[in-house]
Order: sequence, then C-alpha cells, then structure tokens
Amino acid sequence: MQNCNNMSKIKDRTEVQKFIKNLSGKTKFIISKNSRVIGLSRQTYQNKLDSLRFQKIIANFTININPNIQPNNLKYVMIEIKTNPKEPELVEELLKLSQLKMLDGIIGDFSLFALFIFKSAEEYYQILNKVDDIMAKSYFKKYQIIETIKVFKTNGISLKNSKNSFDNGKKIDLKQIAQNSSNIQNQNFDIDEIDHLILKILQEDQGLRPISTYEIKDLLVKKYLKTLKPHSTISQSTIHNRIKRLELQGIILNYTVNFSPMKVGFKGKYYIRIKPKDPSKYNELAFNLVNNKNITDIFRIGEQLGLFAIVRVKKVEDYADFIRELYQSNEIEDTLTTFVLDELITYTNFVI
Repeated sequence: MQNCNNMSKIKDRTEVQKFIKNLSGKTKFIISKNSRVIGLSRQTYQNKLDSLRFQKIIANFTININPNIQPNNLKYVMIEIKTNPKEPELVEELLKLSQLKMLDGIIGDFSLFALFIFKSAEEYYQILNKVDDIMAKSYFKKYQIIETIKVFKTNGISLKNSKNSFDNGKKIDLKQIAQNSSNIQNQNFDIDEIDHLILKILQEDQGLRPISTYEIKDLLVKKYLKTLKPHSTISQSTIHNRIKRLELQGIILNYTVNFSPMKVGFKGKYYIRIKPKDPSKYNELAFNLVNNKNITDIFRIGEQLGLFAIVRVKKVEDYADFIRELYQSNEIEDTLTTFVLDELITYTNFVI
C-alpha cells in the first residue's frame, strides 16, 4: 500500500459523499466509466479510491438484493436483546452469523438491536435455534423477536420504484397497488440455489475491488461445493448471463460499496416506530415516507406502532427537525424513538 501522504486525499465530507455516491449504480463498477462521470482521470480516481481505503472510510464492494423475490421472499427479522456489559462473548457469537446484517448498541429496555436477513423459512429457524443457544448462556436471557410483514425501503432504495415492487413511482393508488401485487405473484421471478449463491458472493465475498466472473466461479467450487448439486459445472458465461438476468429482473437493486457512516458524516442513527391515525392507511403512509431522504429503511411490523423505520442524520440536532416534519403531515398519531449508541458492524451502505 502506498503511503497515504502520496495519495490524492479526500478531506471534505461533501466530496467523500459525492465520491461514494459515484461508486454506486445499477451496473457493475468500472473505473474508466465511473471516473469519466465525475471528470477525473483514471489514475486520479484510483488514487482517491486508495485514499478512502487507507483511511478506512470504505471497506468492500457489495450489492443490495430485492427482498421481493420468488419462490420465497427474503425474510427480515429484528431481535432486541438485553445484555450485561460483562458478556462481550455474546456479541462475538452473534457476529459469527452471516445472516446478521446490523448489530447496534441502543438505549432502553434492551441494549442490542439486531437485523437478520434470511433466504428461506428453513434458514430462519436454523439460525433462530443458534440465537436461542447463544441467549441461553446470557445473563438476562431476555430477547424479543420482531418479524417484518413487508419491506418498503431498504438501504435507501425505495422498492416502489423497483421492477418487483407494488408501485412504480406513480401517484399512489391503493386499488392499483393491490392489483399490481396480484400481477407480481403471477410473474416468474423464481431464482434457484445457484442464483442465491451468486448473490451471496456478490454481497459478502467481494474485496476492495469488484469481483470477476472467474473469481465467482472459483468461489462456487472452493467455498460452496457442498451446496452445489453433484457434478455441477458452471461456466463463466453462465455466471455472466445469470447476473445479467438478476439485474434485468430487478433482483440486484444496485452495486455499491460498504462504508463507515460516521466517517462519511452521518453522526446520528435512530429507530422509530410509527402509528398512523387511520390504521387502514399504513401502506399509503409508508409509500409517502419512502421519499424522505433521512429514512434508509421502512418495514411493516406486527405491532401496535406498525411501521418501523431506520433514520440517519448528519447531526443529532437534525433528528428534531425530522420529527417535527413528520408530525406536520397530520397523518401520525404516535411514535416511539430508539437512539443508537454504537454500530457494532462498522461498515454498511445506503443511498447518500
């Protein structure tokens, strides 16, 4: 690695955010293309990229996956956990679970918040058994599972604008949403185990440069051989075609990079539960809230305050403005906020 002093450093946070935004897109990152978009030479762009890596602002390339896939939608499950500060091994055991996508220290009755994503009900129950075993050894043995009913927005990406969504960005019409839902269920978006493995590799196994189809093929054989059917052979061209199909079907929502929100300038993270005045308007309220730039994720959950949102702000003071704006809509009866103290999975991604 070059000495950071010899690199083209990016010091201004606005420039950092602009650069990270440039690293995300509907298609795979190509340095020659991305550098032209922001008017930099390929070498200058590479130097800035190396600087972000050296400063540990970015970690690895990844993708975001549409949860609305067939034959089984991805299952998002949240778990609130009460822990003792003297049992760090509990956190260590949780972090070993690859399905764990978010783990935060929080204030309140619980001290940890975890978000898991599962590809099937079977995987959910297998991992839940492991979580049960971990919690059985904990001091308080207190945890609460929150299952999501629907995902409206994930990592800053509104699902109403995706190919596999209930709405395509037009004016919200609840009857049309219901009709679209019925139509989607009749469309063939089935993906098989090989597709799941390719998605897993693109999301979890990329490093500080985008992974090639040759490297994906190599990982399929070396890392996931037991998962593949006996005598399965997968060529690079097959992998390429499968990835293109996953892109066209809207299953790959975007290509992006994991980064440290704190180092990029997002100082505040909150969870907010929301109850509308009219319970029949949960969907309509959620589709309105997806347009709020401070909200990165929105879920429908089976609780009295039935919308659950993740909010990120650049300054803690900005959250007060967010709440005031929220209530100005006159659609909300009640909210409950949880403040995030610490992100235990340092790197993540969302649309800036």
